[in-house]
Amino acid sequence: MTQEKFRFLEHTADAKFQAYGRTIEEAFANAALATASLMWDPGGIARKIQIPVSARGHDLEQLLVRFLGEILYLVESRFFLMGSAEEIKIEKHEAEYALEAVFWGDANSDAYETHGGVKAVTYNEMKITKNDGYTVQVVLDV
Repeated sequence: MTQEKFRFLEHTADAKFQAYGRTIEEAFANAALATASLMWDPGGIARKIQIPVSARGHDLEQLLVRFLGEILYLVESRFFLMGSAEEIKIEKHEAEYALEAVFWGDANSDAYETHGGVKAVTYNEMKITKNDGYTVQVVLDV
């Protein structure tokens, strides 16, 4: 049986989802997949380019917003389509959280079908909860 990675929820104007993971890092990785899936099929993206990503935030919510924002930044600035987020490490330092990760993917080309777009990651209705694993809930401005 495959564990559900993410699920889209009803929302009036924007896209809302919950992403799941056994660890906070896995939940963040699945949130990245959910974000990308609104613009392309991450599973269909070749693993040709590796991009190191880092983000900092004063709490986990800000860290998640900045992490997912990297996907939007890279597609706009470098035409990079993320297929997976791997090697995610989240550490708490004195006054902030730090994240290091690697995005695997490819440059946008005619080989890939893109659809829709995400304008921004929001704090609206954002939740990060720990139960048996982790659940992150995110609303994206589309």
